Amino acid sequence: MLSRLFSSLAVALLWLLHLLPFALLARLGRLLGGLLYLLGGRRRKIAETNLALCFPELPPDARQTLTRQHFSQLGRSILERGIFWWSSRQRIERIIHVNGEEKIRTELAAGHPVILLAPHFLGLDAGGVAITMRFDIVSIYSTQTNPVFNQVLLKGRSRFGDQLLLSREDGVRATVKAMKAGRPFYYLPDLNPRRRDAVFVPFFGISTATITGLPRLAKAAGAVVLPCVTRMLPGSAGYEVTIGDAWTEFPGPDPVADAARMNAWIEAAIRTMPEQYYWVHRRFKTRPEGEPRIY
Repeated sequence: MLSRLFSSLAVALLWLLHLLPFALLARLGRLLGGLLYLLGGRRRKIAETNLALCFPELPPDARQTLTRQHFSQLGRSILERGIFWWSSRQRIERIIHVNGEEKIRTELAAGHPVILLAPHFLGLDAGGVAITMRFDIVSIYSTQTNPVFNQVLLKGRSRFGDQLLLSREDGVRATVKAMKAGRPFYYLPDLNPRRRDAVFVPFFGISTATITGLPRLAKAAGAVVLPCVTRMLPGSAGYEVTIGDAWTEFPGPDPVADAARMNAWIEAAIRTMPEQYYWVHRRFKTRPEGEPRIY
């Protein structure tokens, strides 16, 4: 009961804050991030561990600065979600700028199913709402343990157009069917999977558990893969969503090599804005047999 009450109050606060001017909300978000850095010891330790593994060439003080920058952006991403959940289309269009939308339309017009490869950058929700304002998509939805947040997330992510949000239990077949029917698939593949679902391929030079869902889905649907990266812009400039060119010769004959190619591309994208990747997630939790735990 107390948990539900606290969640409802948190949602009410987010709703009130979304009414503020964007520049002020962004400043408050950065302040929240600073507070999370100070108080969120467990998540801060996860981020510090990830950054030490992925950027060993950086001196400790530079990694600490990067961790602080990450939490600053994390705080922004939390508060600014209220805009995507409740603000008008007109306001959202002023905040989120989309480049490459025509690449999706060209592939769909040619009859090609489309997978939008969207790594877990902090601006991911902005990218998702920008895409759903333009296309009826299919995406995989993880049910939240908190029923209040679960309802808000579901409504927020499906408020524009006719969106199809599938649970992980719905499986590959429903996703492929939706893609073949003309729905772009907004695909987020880069969280730590269970060992039974994973292959181990390099990511920042670390053997990392990675699913082969991208090549398997592309092959099953005959889909093209378009990279989709959302960047949080400085100050109050908003967000920028960039749709890249379709990957050539993908999928290849070896899904493990395809998974390695995906990780290499995600790594390259992270290096362009390292403070904006989702470092508070235990990306390296699942280890090869016999390797010690990292976290």
